[in-house]
Amino acid sequence: MTLADSEIEYIEGILGREMNELEEGMLDVMFSEHCSYKSSRPFLRAFPTEGKNIILGPGDDAGLVSITDKYALAVGMESHNHPSAIEPYGGAGTGIGGILRDIISMGAMPIALLDSLRFGPLEDEKSRYLFEHVVKGISDYGNRVGIPTVAGEIEFDESFRTNPLVNVMCVGLVEKDKIVRAQAPNIGDVFLLMGGTTGRDGIHGVTFASEELTSDSETEDRPAVQVADPFTKKRVLEASLEILEKINVSGVKDLGGGGLTCCISELVDSSSNGALVDLRAIPLRETGMTPYEIMLSESQERMVFVINPDDVELAKQICDKHEISSAVIGEVIEGNNMVISDDGDEIANLPTILLADPPSIDRPIAEIPADTEEIDVKDPPLFKSFPQLLSSPNIASKEWVYKQYDHEVQVRTVVKPGDDAAVLRIDENTAIALTTDSNTIHTKLSPFDGAAGCVAEAIRNVISMGATPYAVVDCLNFGNPETPEILWQFKTAIEGMSLVAEKFDAPVISGNVSFYNETEGVKINPTPAVGVIGVEDIENIRTLDFKNEGDKIILIGKTYDELQGSEYHRAIHNLEKGVAPKVRIEEEFANGKTVLDLISNDKDKNITAVHDVSAGGLAVALSEMVIKSGLGCDVTLVDDELDKIQLLYSESHARYLLTVKADAVDEILSQIDVEAKVIGEVKGTDLVINDHEFKFEDLDDAYHGVIEQYMA
Repeated sequence: MTLADSEIEYIEGILGREMNELEEGMLDVMFSEHCSYKSSRPFLRAFPTEGKNIILGPGDDAGLVSITDKYALAVGMESHNHPSAIEPYGGAGTGIGGILRDIISMGAMPIALLDSLRFGPLEDEKSRYLFEHVVKGISDYGNRVGIPTVAGEIEFDESFRTNPLVNVMCVGLVEKDKIVRAQAPNIGDVFLLMGGTTGRDGIHGVTFASEELTSDSETEDRPAVQVADPFTKKRVLEASLEILEKINVSGVKDLGGGGLTCCISELVDSSSNGALVDLRAIPLRETGMTPYEIMLSESQERMVFVINPDDVELAKQICDKHEISSAVIGEVIEGNNMVISDDGDEIANLPTILLADPPSIDRPIAEIPADTEEIDVKDPPLFKSFPQLLSSPNIASKEWVYKQYDHEVQVRTVVKPGDDAAVLRIDENTAIALTTDSNTIHTKLSPFDGAAGCVAEAIRNVISMGATPYAVVDCLNFGNPETPEILWQFKTAIEGMSLVAEKFDAPVISGNVSFYNETEGVKINPTPAVGVIGVEDIENIRTLDFKNEGDKIILIGKTYDELQGSEYHRAIHNLEKGVAPKVRIEEEFANGKTVLDLISNDKDKNITAVHDVSAGGLAVALSEMVIKSGLGCDVTLVDDELDKIQLLYSESHARYLLTVKADAVDEILSQIDVEAKVIGEVKGTDLVINDHEFKFEDLDDAYHGVIEQYMA
């Protein structure tokens, strides 16, 4: 049980009586960190949540962004960390299922999935096992349901050895006049439960997600992991969209964490109404289930529609057609209580505000001093360090992963995985750019700048594709919030993320908090996983690969002495020390706006490629452009204040690489009023930097096949 003595005292003070066993179980799951956000809510208020393109911010199953006069995007991001640590295939699959249901609950058709994954080092057998089966779980579920997985990002680090992170983002398309919400505004409407039947799987799943893992979790907590069923999900998806098309639905919500308890209480609480639930009307998969098990089950692929009684027959006919179960399990009533009835007997009666809106907790915070110790290392020669860096699993090609995903189903994908962001077609004129990003080393070393940098990098990724950033979603993965230093990391990270989101007018419209990512005292690196949605004219799409020999290469932005926390330090020197690169917000904004303006004004397509500079610095960014295209380049990097290692591998923010047709360079440069310079040209097939020559074949060999070798 997660209820503290003080919480029990608070609850029974409001009730004026003791809780019975069922009521205690219902409140226990709703007071869990996973459902209540009791430690995080005070800090989440710092996020900007409103903007000119935002229809709906946080508070529902997903956020809503206006992208055309006709269409909106429903966007959400969720974690399924603890279940994936215990049962990686099923945990990842049910994570996909959960975020798909969130999008459907807004009336939207899911059109894309993205992921953000963290595992221990690939040298570790258990980490390889978790990695392999999580990827397969995502692949099998998404492919079978018919939703493309179009982009993602992965990091391997010692801190995730026993606690992997599985974060999934989903985007859905909905006509604006067909948006629905998680609400129950009309007294007398009924709750239609449809989809999968209710079993004993996943009971206390949210409680399990609100505790640290232990060495015994794999066996003891396995019953808390839900069972995925993608084939039922596909039928649920099709039936849900048909119900939404043919019936004037008052509200809809999926059953995820907390099961029926969470779903029904949040539906009615949002409308200041009450609920009566008939326990024996609920379709069960197993015999002998107790009221406690029924109300707390987190069995998958279930949805609740709030509809007028006159529409029940049609809704059931639709469910029957799609071969899924359905039943009216209760109704919206006057008052503000959730009442559970068993054969006419009242067995639970709780105020919905207690269930849906538990009080937050004011926990202590303690700042972690910055690591200012001077770092003194002996750098190996470039001909050794550069191929080694390209072969780091955190830099090298992720083809092994995305080849398992069907990224072309639904025929919307314009730019496939492997670029700065995925691009999907919405209509003949409009496309969306989608990306996920995080940098756990930067965030560990400097929570403010590290987390700000996660948002900044994600924004640079969509800008590089030619898209204007519209909105941010997140999944905030941290350790135990009862530890003051962890909570300080969390608070400070939110402040950094907010700075960037606000400056770019890209509000945070939806998200998830995952605490207690620790195993017997081993903490994960703080990981704010960020998703960004950008919108663009299809004509403005750019990609990172070189296009033409002779094109000039322009670097926009300044490189600083910011090697600390870099992938170079981690991969070459096994160092995770120092302070992270700073986000200089005015530079970041000005440089991003410059790139967007250049692309939007480039009617003659003189700008042929765009790529942001991030992990691995300029050396890696240039090599990716070479490897992707098969064309080489000759580049000269000069700076009186920096040595060659800093110039090559520094991970300073706010930088972009552009290639421009040779006869248009002067025209393009004349439009730039931020720091920018021509650093070279596309030439031959090899990468030449300051007279250091790297053969295409050597770069390609270093970059490709790394993960494949580990997974063979």
